[in-house]
Amino acid sequence: MSIHPLPPPKEPVGLGRLPVAQWFMFTGAVAGVAFAAGVVVTMVMLSQAQALGPRADVAAQIGRLNVALIVLFAVLLGCGVGLAVIVRYAVLKPIDQLTDQVRQVAAGDFDHPLHVDRPAELAELSSHIDAMRDRIVSAWRVAADQTEELRRSNGELEQFAYVASHDLQEPLRKVASFTQMLEQRYSTQLDERARQYIHYAVDGAKRMQLLINDLLDFSRVGRVTGERTVTDSGEALNQALDNLSATIEDTETTVTRDDMPKVKGNRLQLTQLFQNLVENAIKFRSEAPPRVHIGAERSGDMWEFSCSDNGIGVELKYADRIFLIFQRLHPRDVYPGTGIGLALCRKIVEYHGGQMWLDNSVEGQGATFRWTLPAAGDDDD
Repeated sequence: MSIHPLPPPKEPVGLGRLPVAQWFMFTGAVAGVAFAAGVVVTMVMLSQAQALGPRADVAAQIGRLNVALIVLFAVLLGCGVGLAVIVRYAVLKPIDQLTDQVRQVAAGDFDHPLHVDRPAELAELSSHIDAMRDRIVSAWRVAADQTEELRRSNGELEQFAYVASHDLQEPLRKVASFTQMLEQRYSTQLDERARQYIHYAVDGAKRMQLLINDLLDFSRVGRVTGERTVTDSGEALNQALDNLSATIEDTETTVTRDDMPKVKGNRLQLTQLFQNLVENAIKFRSEAPPRVHIGAERSGDMWEFSCSDNGIGVELKYADRIFLIFQRLHPRDVYPGTGIGLALCRKIVEYHGGQMWLDNSVEGQGATFRWTLPAAGDDDD
């Protein structure tokens, strides 16, 4: 199996830039020079001692010392050579083998095994690394299978969305239209209960159409028109307010705003986000005329937006529930809707890499929703 290679390793700094082989060579060179210097100094001192013409017993002792030193130097030289061979073939060469194997794995060949025979520490280390590689590859294969299954499932969902937007809505339109025609044509022959039944049928068909449209909008987030570019959030807000102009005028709603920044996002989805939040603030209004304020302030590399209103507010114990799909806090006959609006808003924000929450620190009447969106860089057009 070959997949994308790993990123290049970080460059070592300081003394770590020298390979271990060079460290051994440097240490061996210093030890060799010291050994040679010791041999030379010892021989010179022995020669000087013999030149002094010592007694016979002292000369004999110096001779025996000379032989002992020669044997000792020979043993030390043999040990040095043996140590160099051991370091070369028992340490440096296995390290080079393990490095080459790891380099092949890092290059993308994740099926390449990792193994060295010696020394025991490197053999144990290579076995642990190889076991970790095997587990990662196994997990990657499972993730790849799940990704393929998810891709197939998304394809089926897209097909379902197409069917829902065409084949399912057509019968609903027929039910609503023909039921209304039935009421118009035979209104003189129908009593009040029959008219009420017809009203229920038409209302049910319209609510089903609204639910289908909301589900389609929810499923399209991140799939359809999902390209994110530098977007003026003020223009998205203007479009949202223009779409709600009739509702704003009928309810005498006052909408105020801060200066809106440029963010990295999708224009259509940001318009939908603002529109849902403002419409939600108008829907859950109190007896006073609705007042809505859209704020924005910089927070690091993100912009933090807020939507505050003077409506009926939300109890803190429902702060998480309101963002779940199909979750309603009020009866449908009191506040109409499908229960998808805030779930759709959170999905749009999370698709853009931000977060959305209910601000529980604001005291008083109304509700304040906050969300973050990535700021457009200074070098972005």
